[in-house]
Amino acid sequence: MHVLITGASGFIGKNLYFHLQEHKDISVIQFTRKDSIESLKFLVAKVDFIIHLAGENRPKETIDFKKVNIGLTSILCEAVKLTGRLIPIIFTSSVQVDSINPYGESKLAAEVVLEEFHEETANPIYIYRLQNVFGKWCKPNYNSVVATFCHNIANNLPISITDGSKIINLIYIDDLISSFLGHIKSDEKGIFWPDVNPKYTVKLDDLANLIKEFKQSRENHTTMDVGSGFFRALYSTYLSYIQPKDFSYSLPFFSDERGIFVESLKTQNSGQFSYFTAYPGITRGGHYHHTKTEKFIVLKGTAQFKFRHILTNETHEICTSDEKPQVVETVPGWTHDITNIGDEEMIVMLWANEIFNRDYPDTISSNV
Repeated sequence: MHVLITGASGFIGKNLYFHLQEHKDISVIQFTRKDSIESLKFLVAKVDFIIHLAGENRPKETIDFKKVNIGLTSILCEAVKLTGRLIPIIFTSSVQVDSINPYGESKLAAEVVLEEFHEETANPIYIYRLQNVFGKWCKPNYNSVVATFCHNIANNLPISITDGSKIINLIYIDDLISSFLGHIKSDEKGIFWPDVNPKYTVKLDDLANLIKEFKQSRENHTTMDVGSGFFRALYSTYLSYIQPKDFSYSLPFFSDERGIFVESLKTQNSGQFSYFTAYPGITRGGHYHHTKTEKFIVLKGTAQFKFRHILTNETHEICTSDEKPQVVETVPGWTHDITNIGDEEMIVMLWANEIFNRDYPDTISSNV
């Protein structure tokens, strides 16, 4: 299938291009501001589907709203008509079609052009009335408050909020493109106004504070719950605005004659990850917990874990190494230690179900 993207150099277009490139059965043809209007009919003749993203939202002259948003849409429809084929068109309109302003009026007029084209030819049409799409590569200080906040906060620039209680509705770029893809390979007939889900709703103050927390997580080494939903999408977007010099950051570590201990990653509700090293013959631990639990994985070397029940004095031993990936879990009420019984430095990853609190460590010294 050959797919034409108009406005391919814009925010949505760039993301869409790479998503389509991942489909080996789709060939992408791009139309940008650098291409002539005259070339459009030749491009249209080659394709099976059109995603019409090109448009003006902040032109130098008001007349450009009509010239591009309406005019280019009309030219596109005429080019499809010349092929004598049905070529489905996705058009990105705006929720501002209900507003009295040149941009909204031009988008509404473009919708009318497409509706009349459909009535005349039965050409499949999809009209997306978009609002506040966010994600990587969106231009800050242009048409997305999310892009502006992410860019400025990531780069230590000020942000300005006039009304922090204002609620905005957001759509994530990958969800929009997923919706596009659902139509590209369908054989639907008709004219449609698709709805993109999920939609996210957030106050401007809350949006800014979330992004600031993402930045602070590098300082307090505590990651937020960014594995799903809005936090996942927003965190990914925020990271796309950091500079290469900031791709890495340092961690605190503690070093002594036994080796090093590094607190790698803390979470808000799921404990923390650390790793430590131990030289041959070195024993670490020698304590028990009342409530805290831990999981150990030996990444390099050979380890001997020893346990003693502090009430019954029952003992237990486990030997494990990097040759046999295995989780060794500590149990409340059992004192435990770990000894490097190999001939090389040992490296062990550790997860604890809570962030270490030096005021209430729940770590009581006790020999095994």
